[in-house]
Amino acid sequence: MAEGRGVQWLEIDEHHDGQRLDNFLLAHLKGAPRTLIYRIIRRGEVRINGGRGKASRRLIRGDRVRVPPLRLTPQEAVQEVSDNLRHVIERSLLKETPDWMVFNKPSGLAVHGGSGVKIGLIEALRQIRDDLPYLELVHRLDRDTSGCLLVAKSRDALNFLGNELREHRMQKHYLALVEGVWSVGRDEVDAPLLRFELANGERRVRVDAAGKPSRTRFTLIEALKGASLVEAEPVTGRTHQIRVHAVHAGHPLLGDSKYGSDSGERLATRCGLPRLFLHARMLGFTDPTSRQPVQLQAPLTDDLQSVLARLR
Repeated sequence: MAEGRGVQWLEIDEHHDGQRLDNFLLAHLKGAPRTLIYRIIRRGEVRINGGRGKASRRLIRGDRVRVPPLRLTPQEAVQEVSDNLRHVIERSLLKETPDWMVFNKPSGLAVHGGSGVKIGLIEALRQIRDDLPYLELVHRLDRDTSGCLLVAKSRDALNFLGNELREHRMQKHYLALVEGVWSVGRDEVDAPLLRFELANGERRVRVDAAGKPSRTRFTLIEALKGASLVEAEPVTGRTHQIRVHAVHAGHPLLGDSKYGSDSGERLATRCGLPRLFLHARMLGFTDPTSRQPVQLQAPLTDDLQSVLARLR
């Protein structure tokens, strides 16, 4: 067993006022995985002003939070940031202000740890930028998706940007390479999405009348040999939304190991596509302080550019 921490009493300051209990503990206990955080909350080992609290409890400035001693096995602990990962994250930063940071997240890097992932971008960032008391994801990207990812540096910024996201004022435009020739023009897929689990526990999504309302706009950018480069604009923000809506439209994404077709897999192999071709190329939002519009773009990586060149 790894060395345990003693009992800690933590007083909530202005930086964490309004933050959820689970997110506060995840940020403070940098080596602890989500499963352990939820376990100690569920068992009542975490106390707020002497009483129990739920994971979703919003903390208030002046609250005193009791954190029990933690003993992490090497298998449980979040790993330390390697020099290579540190370099990748630092190089991926597109812009930073006092309120937020935007990264061009590489494909293959999870945004947070869990489900067998020892460390994600947010856990690594908290280690790299230990000068910042508060760092939280505003939204998420699938592990295999690359591109613009927004991180808030204060609770106020997270609340403001999260509201932008919920009210559909945040612009998110993706580039996707899909199988077949997409019809000319702009299409909107309006189909409810339902999350479910396979027998092995893997989470999937399908179009189902019992699912949540979901809409994605697609625009043909370029017709290629056996494939189409399209821009996808998710109006709603469901898990795997673009990928499943593209399948529903008859054009699975190339390189998609979950929802792709056999013919698409063969085409991806022929054109040297090493991973899912889905890239968050543009992010637009209102700056929390200046209230001015912000629009940032993340360029395609060389490997995806090479795939397009082979198909032209």
